[in-house]
Amino acid sequence: MQIILSDSPEKTLNCGKDFARTLKGGDVVLLNGEMGAGKTVFAKGVAKGLGIEDEILSPTYAYMNDYQGKLYHFDCYRLQSGAQAEALGLCDYFYAYGVCLIEWAQNIADVLPERVKKVTIKKTGEEGRQIIYE
Repeated sequence: MQIILSDSPEKTLNCGKDFARTLKGGDVVLLNGEMGAGKTVFAKGVAKGLGIEDEILSPTYAYMNDYQGKLYHFDCYRLQSGAQAEALGLCDYFYAYGVCLIEWAQNIADVLPERVKKVTIKKTGEEGRQIIYE
């Protein structure tokens, strides 16, 4: 386990960018944290680190955004079960060649791959964050 302290959104973004260097196609990353913790900011950093210049938006209403087949950014907040994720075809992406970043993964825990990486972001203040890599 590794813990990084961030005192700004820019540093959180840079943490995501640095983390991207540890990733390879096919990796599934569970991105944990309460609403407003900075998950999407971290995801923007991961995208930059993977060489993606597109604007990264939270996929809350789309469930998943595909960025050039390099990054699949999921938001499972509105899903009730893994069966719903399967019915939407989301689980297929877990075995594709891009990196999967999954927010609110606990909602689909029963269909996640066995091997995943975990990143938890905790608020420590107005802009302060604790980023935990497992």
